[in-house]
Amino acid sequence: MDKENTGLLAGPDGVARCFWHGNLPDYLHYHDHEWGRPVADDRRLFEKICLEGFQSGLSWLTILRK
Repeated sequence: MDKENTGLLAGPDGVARCFWHGNLPDYLHYHDHEWGRPVADDRRLFEKICLEGFQSGLSWLTILRK
């Protein structure tokens, strides 16, 4: 699959995902279980907003591993 044309990249399991996961296990899990999923729970939404704010220049990989 050509990343340049589709924005997708096949993971080690052959599943096409957004190119940014880079085949790293933490990103793969985040992509498959959290990325793009709607949040209806106020606590969960607050958590996501806080994590985004606290990121402050850190990579998402650093945040996911904490």
